[in-house]
Amino acid sequence: MRMHIIQSKSNDIFRTLLSEISLAGAQRKKTLIIGDTLIQAWKDAQHHPGARRLKASQWIQLEGSVDHPLQSELSLSGLCLSDTCMRELTGMASPPNHALVVTLEPESTEPFGSFVVGAWGIQDPGNLGAISRSALAFGCQEILLGPGTADPFSPKAIRGSMGASFLISFRRCTKVPQDAGAWIALDGSPSATPLDQAPLKKPLRLLVGNEGHGWQGVTLPPHVQRVSIPIQNVESLNAAVALGLVCFEVARREKNGR
Repeated sequence: MRMHIIQSKSNDIFRTLLSEISLAGAQRKKTLIIGDTLIQAWKDAQHHPGARRLKASQWIQLEGSVDHPLQSELSLSGLCLSDTCMRELTGMASPPNHALVVTLEPESTEPFGSFVVGAWGIQDPGNLGAISRSALAFGCQEILLGPGTADPFSPKAIRGSMGASFLISFRRCTKVPQDAGAWIALDGSPSATPLDQAPLKKPLRLLVGNEGHGWQGVTLPPHVQRVSIPIQNVESLNAAVALGLVCFEVARREKNGR
């Protein structure tokens, strides 16, 4: 593997890569998989839809570190970065030995699967990562990303998902779609249907709103039913916690044949 050594943050190649990695949302064409553990998780998940969208394009190695076994297997050109440059690129105070630059393939245009989760206005990448893990744990196949939702392919979101980004699909939506599935929005308003009375049979599309103001300012179409989780002593639940509870209820009912 040919490695280009870069020791200055003013290097043109480095500055171009940093600019590409910094793009977000629909503009993003490249991202970073940071650290040996996540790189291996990406490699192990190649038969899953999330990992298939991320095509390896360049290896990044910290100057003075030992080669990773995948470096020769992937046969990529690479950059060998100084400590300062690696910190700048990854945004980590303690620079990793390795990172992998990947390009994003186009989103799926296939019909939705039997269980889909929608994140609408979820602004924190860590929250989106937690939502992805909860959804994946209960058999969700795809995450829909509504307006204002964090970029699931930012390096921070990939780290926050702890590998879930490689195992599940993501698709951006400008508005709530409609198909033959049951569309449900988690909502704490008094008019919402309590969870124990809500139909949760698949095909199911389960939507969660913004961390702070929920569905305020969002016009939900008539085919979406609002469902609440009865709680005590607190005003609301974290978005990922609420989603996890409902995903568990979906799985419980399915197991019991309800």
